[in-house]
Amino acid sequence: MEKNKVEEYGADQIQILEGLQAVRKRPGMYIGSTSERGLHHLVYEIVDNAVDEALAGFCSSIFVTINKDGSVTVVDDGRGIPTGINHKAGIPAVEVVFTILHAGGKFGGGGYKVSGGLHGVGASVVNALSNWLVVEIRREGKVYEQRYERGNTMYPLREIGTCDPDDTGTKVTFYPDDTIFETTVFDYNTLRTRLRETAFLTKDLKITIRDEREEEIREDTFHYEGGIKEFVTYLNRSTTPLYDEVIYCEGEKDNVLVEVAMQHNDGYNDSAYSFVNNIITPEGGMHLSGFRSALTRTINNYAREHKILKEKDPALAGEDIREGLTAIISVKIEEPQFEGQTKQKLGNSEARSAVDAILSEQLVYFLEQNPRVAKTICDKSVLSQRAREAARKARNATRKTALESTALPGKLADCTDKDPKNCEIFIVEGDSAGGSAKTARSRATQAILPLRGKILNVEKAREDRIYGNEEIRAMITAFGTGIHEDFDINKLRYHKIIIMTDADVDGAHIATLMLTFLYRFMPQLIKQGFVYLATPPLYKIEKNKKVRYAYSDEELNSILVEIGRDGNNKIQRYKGLGEMDAEQLWETTMDPEKRILKKVMFNEDDASNIDAIFSTLMGDKVEPRREFIEENAKYVQNLDI
Repeated sequence: MEKNKVEEYGADQIQILEGLQAVRKRPGMYIGSTSERGLHHLVYEIVDNAVDEALAGFCSSIFVTINKDGSVTVVDDGRGIPTGINHKAGIPAVEVVFTILHAGGKFGGGGYKVSGGLHGVGASVVNALSNWLVVEIRREGKVYEQRYERGNTMYPLREIGTCDPDDTGTKVTFYPDDTIFETTVFDYNTLRTRLRETAFLTKDLKITIRDEREEEIREDTFHYEGGIKEFVTYLNRSTTPLYDEVIYCEGEKDNVLVEVAMQHNDGYNDSAYSFVNNIITPEGGMHLSGFRSALTRTINNYAREHKILKEKDPALAGEDIREGLTAIISVKIEEPQFEGQTKQKLGNSEARSAVDAILSEQLVYFLEQNPRVAKTICDKSVLSQRAREAARKARNATRKTALESTALPGKLADCTDKDPKNCEIFIVEGDSAGGSAKTARSRATQAILPLRGKILNVEKAREDRIYGNEEIRAMITAFGTGIHEDFDINKLRYHKIIIMTDADVDGAHIATLMLTFLYRFMPQLIKQGFVYLATPPLYKIEKNKKVRYAYSDEELNSILVEIGRDGNNKIQRYKGLGEMDAEQLWETTMDPEKRILKKVMFNEDDASNIDAIFSTLMGDKVEPRREFIEENAKYVQNLDI
């Protein structure tokens, strides 16, 4: 990527909108939260500033390092933040960028045509939420440096050396404030996933991440000349594509730059991810609407013209055409407008018309030039249409019996309280554990639904088969929400859905099958925080008639150190829930006062990676699953989830 030296980018292109007062007081307003998710957003903010330089044509590589002391360094080879005096502020422009909120080249000052950044507040917010931050700038043959602590400037911007005039860029090193964040330990895999995605979305940009905290240094470099085409190939790696070529369209209309890449696989899930200026829009918006309308219309027109659909046949629905489709929709727009508080849905109407026009025109050409691929897409869509009709009949039959009646599954032991806020349901594998759980429970607020064996793997099944599965039907009926377009969160009967399985490999597999079902058919249950995993103990330790429980090997060792390691210790390793009597199950796993529940969290920023993990773990291909297990095995401490 060549550096474009044409556009003006000087000290006065930095615009000032307001001061920095509120960031430390209410950090969640600026980075979402002070949890691990918010911590990683600090890195994304600095990286996104470098990506903006790449989008403008001035940066070709970004290097991110997690240093030995836990700080992070981000280096880019962009133009370098301007160092001259900003005449409105009377201080160097770089100091404006790092100490004044809403200051930067993204607010109409002519610095950037399009930009990412969470809300365009990046550098100053990262500075305000760091113990310390040091910025080093290479610009116009000189090297400058300034240090800040908790947002305060420690000394004026100073010149610390010289460099080649062609050697330009910015280096930012920061250590997050441990009085603000719940943790200041960065997760390499979390950062790696986001940086890989960023590299896919910025064709030709090279991004390297390096972790120097351990003896064995980890490093990955991402560089994709094919951009989002390679992104689709990556996302489809755990499935079997139905045709070799990734369909790719790009163009510009009404000052909106549009890129679309897509490919069908042999699965049944619609995996479309939309981005605006490289930032994911989890709730879609106008660009996604434009994509869907153009795709549905174009495929229907082709199928009619080539007699794949007869005159009397009903039109293919969008969901038929999108079955098994992996797609990336990426737009670059000067002034993105977002809907709602979460800023996760694009509202620019010109994005819809731009995507629709460009995809419609270029997809028609592609289909005409690739008739075999076109027929494959149409044939899969027709099969999906038939399956959808079968599913509708199955759904209606289910609705008539259970979903619309008051009849709950016969195996469900319901609770007496009818206020969902007070109620929880345990999904338990096996009759033995189910029996113990029914005896142990608090009948007022705890419902028990025992399931027989492993439920259907929904990753490999169409909706008609899913509605025909007794165990899944029992869950749908018990929860009360319906699925897919019938889903209504207001009808949820329990505000805690607790998956309770054995702490072994089989239990982990069953829990994963259940999570796959919930993620694919009732994702809002996970997104709104209603799904939990129970944590049964791994060990029972008895000494002198006193019983203790350990939930990990570390806890077992700690208890043994405390009570002494001798022949009087009786240690039982629990292989399953069925080995515990009702009293033990209540005491260790079900009692709200003592139990450990793990909430299943959903990070919208990580949607494509979550999707890929489910496809990898539950799909047909063995090799990607083996690679995933080998790569992640060292992070598993116990077999309980």
